[in-house]
Amino acid sequence: MTPLTVRWHQSIREIPEEHWQALVGEQAIPFYRWGWLDALERSRSIVPEQGWQPFHLALWRDDIPVAVAPLYLKGHSYGEFVFDQSFARLAADLGMRYYPKLLGMSPVSPVLGYRFHVRDGEDGGQLTAELLRAIDAFCAQHRILSCNFLYVDSEWQPLAEAAGCAAWLNQQSLWRRGGACSFDDYLRGFNANQRRNIKRERKAVQKAGLSITALTGDQLDLQLMQQMHAFYEQHCARWGAWGSKYLEEAFFEALADAYRDQVVLFSAHRGDPREPVAMSMCVQDGQRLWGRYWGSKEEIDCLHFEVCYYAPIEWAIRRGIDSFDPGAGGSHKRRRGFVAKPCASLHRWYEPQMDALIRAWLPHVNRLTLQEIEAINADLPFKADAPELSL
Repeated sequence: MTPLTVRWHQSIREIPEEHWQALVGEQAIPFYRWGWLDALERSRSIVPEQGWQPFHLALWRDDIPVAVAPLYLKGHSYGEFVFDQSFARLAADLGMRYYPKLLGMSPVSPVLGYRFHVRDGEDGGQLTAELLRAIDAFCAQHRILSCNFLYVDSEWQPLAEAAGCAAWLNQQSLWRRGGACSFDDYLRGFNANQRRNIKRERKAVQKAGLSITALTGDQLDLQLMQQMHAFYEQHCARWGAWGSKYLEEAFFEALADAYRDQVVLFSAHRGDPREPVAMSMCVQDGQRLWGRYWGSKEEIDCLHFEVCYYAPIEWAIRRGIDSFDPGAGGSHKRRRGFVAKPCASLHRWYEPQMDALIRAWLPHVNRLTLQEIEAINADLPFKADAPELSL
């Protein structure tokens, strides 16, 4: 058999789309498909000038890639939503340079699913180990302190841990449909007080004269996606230096063409859905829904909850979608049916002292995270017999 060749790629376009898609598979979530990652690069949303250098690693055999690791060299920790500032401080205390670091994730998308993608019929464990050896050699050669894989696929995680990666637990929010067939079924899972609160919040939006319309597929066009970018940009600007604006308008424009069947816009409007007062953007694959961005021209009580949570949940229930990840942050999500769940990131540190200190700390902090998740879920406003409590 022809030996494997290690190649590093500073653009996803160095790996033909048909080869990439053969590796990630037809069932890959949208955030790891070639077109999505290419749109991030082509729109100049994810470029070295913004602290994201694409640096994808592939193993090739006979001019065909048999495994790929989506990777980026990062000059900062923004856009990751796994907060490693304590690691950066430790590195500084030890007199080490923390950046650049090597990072595996779908940029600025805190969604579960990162893994090394391996061609069908190949040994996943063996090629995971081969890719990690190539990463270790690269980091040693360039004096990079760490490699970090965020929001990892739970099925791939054991392969990476077996090859020496250390797991760090964080939290995500997740709603599951369970047996719900209507929004009323969703409401019945809550205690009486929270049912009243949710009904009151939805009525506040109705009293403001607003209707919510979901737009997807052929209903989407360039103009709507440009409006969505404007809402996203305006919302980020409200938070000043903490606004975390990463994406350029050209990225949203690219989605209007290539991803119109995966993107769902929830338009809050007084008449024409194409003239929104507020809008949120979600992504779906038929089984899962992910909340991404939103913005509003007016300050309207409870509008954020409606366009970002209630309307997407109602839409998901009607279409038999199993789960909804509303995005990073926000304790307010808990009171609206989103259960706290553990999610793992995997890490490798290449300085022995730092590696030993963090690996000794991880078991303790991971236990605390699991205890915190248990306490959060014990305080959720569900009925005692609600099925959500078993998630």
